[in-house]
Parts: sequence; C-alpha cells; structure tokens
Amino acid sequence: MTRHSAAPRSNPVQAARPARPAQAAQAAQAAQAAQAARPDRPDRPDRPGAFSLWGDVAHPATLTVADLRQGWAQHRADVVFDCATDGPQHHSFTGPLLREVVAGTLPGFDPRRRKERSRFLLAVSGGDGHHAVLSWAEIDADFGDAPVLLATRMDGEALDAAGTQLVVPSDRCGARYVSAVTGIWIGSCRTP
Repeated sequence: MTRHSAAPRSNPVQAARPARPAQAAQAAQAAQAAQAARPDRPDRPDRPGAFSLWGDVAHPATLTVADLRQGWAQHRADVVFDCATDGPQHHSFTGPLLREVVAGTLPGFDPRRRKERSRFLLAVSGGDGHHAVLSWAEIDADFGDAPVLLATRMDGEALDAAGTQLVVPSDRCGARYVSAVTGIWIGSCRTP
C-alpha cells in the first residue's frame, strides 16, 4: 500500500536481467564504460550526499539532500517491496517527486509535445554501482503519473549523510530502489 501527501515548497534550483553473475558483471561494466565515455558527464560530486543531474538538459545541476528538502514539496510514500536478499521490506519515505526535480534542469524536449517527452529516459546511478532506468513517460503526469521520489528521509531518519534514495512506490520488487544516488542522466532514447 502506498500513501502520498505533499507540503508546498518553492524551487531554488532551476531489462531484462542477465541470467548469470558473469553476464551481470559484464553488463554493469559496459554500462559504466558507456556512461564514463560521455563528454558531458560531470565528475562525481565531492560533497557527501551530493548527486549530479546531467545529459540532454539546459541546466545541469549538483544537488544535496538538503537542497531536495528545501527546494521542493515533500511527498510521503509508505511502501512494501520484495528484496532478493532480505525478503519483504516495509518503509516510509519522504522527498520530492523525481519529475519536479528533473524538470528544473529543463530537459531537451518541448514540454507541450507529448511524443517528444515520451522518448526520454532517466538513468539513475548509486554509490554502490547499482543503476536503474526509468522512462519519462512513467513519471509524467500525462502518462504513467508514477509518484517516484528522491527520498530525503527513510523511516523518519534524514538521508543527508547517506545520500538520496530513488523510491519507486509502484514496484513490487526493490531492484529500482537506488541508494546513495550519485547521478541522474536525462536523455533521449535513440532509435536502433
């Protein structure tokens, strides 16, 4: 069960899984190499709990958990998800909606054109090397309207030192719950 509530704030800042561990390691290395090869990728933030928003955006940014708490409305999500190693997890997260934070970077699409928005992706990286991908359409209010959060608190505890956590309340498994987010790349899905 998921419950959401919001308090208004002002904004100061503008798969399939491989079957074997060896394949998973190769896929992770390839993803890291591809991301590192991008010339617009910023250096990893040196402030504790900081993360970068970059890619096809007009205003790349580096934010902290404190920035997320002060700059956007805070929403609450009480979630239950299955963890492959620890079984069912019950947590309460608070933080801004991912779409509102990313919108401040002015992604490279015309916001009035739905088809343009629907081809954008968000690749989220965590401090432990974990990565997850979401489509803009999943979080866009005109499409999936998923209340995906960048958590500033977990179970009432501030995440300033640990870093923000990606929270996908609609997911039944915890694979896209990325801890200690270090970067969010925003870009267009290229036609193969």
